[in-house]
Amino acid sequence: MKNGSPYGTHRVIEPQGVLPQGAWKIDNTMEICDNEILVDVAALNIDAASFTQIKKEAGGDPAQIEAIVRGIVEQRGKHHNPATGSGGMLIGRVAAIGPKLAGRIDLRAGDRIATLVSLSLTPLKIDSIKKIHLDKDQIEIEGQAILFETGLYAKLPDDIPEKVALAILDVAGAPAQTARLVRPGDTVVVVGGGGKSGTLCIYEAKKRAGPAGRVIGVSPFAKDCERMRELGWADHALQVDATDAVAMMEAAGAATGGRMADVVINCVNIPNTEMGSILSTRDLGKIYFFSMATSFTAAALGAEGVGKDVEMIVGNGYARDHALYALSLLRESPRLRRLFETLYV
Repeated sequence: MKNGSPYGTHRVIEPQGVLPQGAWKIDNTMEICDNEILVDVAALNIDAASFTQIKKEAGGDPAQIEAIVRGIVEQRGKHHNPATGSGGMLIGRVAAIGPKLAGRIDLRAGDRIATLVSLSLTPLKIDSIKKIHLDKDQIEIEGQAILFETGLYAKLPDDIPEKVALAILDVAGAPAQTARLVRPGDTVVVVGGGGKSGTLCIYEAKKRAGPAGRVIGVSPFAKDCERMRELGWADHALQVDATDAVAMMEAAGAATGGRMADVVINCVNIPNTEMGSILSTRDLGKIYFFSMATSFTAAALGAEGVGKDVEMIVGNGYARDHALYALSLLRESPRLRRLFETLYV
């Protein structure tokens, strides 16, 4: 059995000298090295920016979506969308564990897990696509994947439905980072507040900001705004297109009496929302770009161009214990759990 790098660099085919995430192509041979984990994959959760782009390219046709997904994996050895640069995550069962890891980790063959590292770095083989869930960003497959020694994972809980856990764990970093950023009394704007990560962030922001704070959800869709109002965690639900920077600024200004937000959390799945987020933030405020559709060039140069002194934070999908924390939110809020079970079961 071959020795493997903890970071998976032995799987890189091209270009040499980079890590698997940055590689154009990786080796997706399913013969494991001594420090790898083989997973029988049940489902992929494609990240929102990537799935939105694929659906648009395919014209919403499931057969075309299947062809695009298969094409990406066959070409690159991983699901790494070349248009968005993003991937997603997966759930499955542990099939085998390399001997170097045996006894060092809390996994056994047969354990159900979700990977907490991106599909954009995960060696993946798709044998068949069983079902595509257009409204859930999920694809049921038969196939296998490799988890590297340094790869993060979470055991799937017994008390939460598998597909709900998959949806939650895909965006687990968002509410965990929100908990770090929001302080009592803050005014928080969540761009993309109608989506799964946005809903979790609104819920968490409301907890952290408290009764003296204010939480504002933003979506261009009336149904999202209505749901935000019904859930009751957003003090305001603004129906505005976040790609229209001036409209965003005006709507946020009206909702905050001109003060703007202390914290803006951007969870959208489309590009060109950087300036709307920047103009909705007060000077010395913070913007957390969780969206994989973000152009950090546009954000940095855009803030400079309008003279905004704001702290802009890259949406790291990992925070310590973020998986446990995100799942705990479903356990503490029956309303949040019912919503996600309605949407994803």
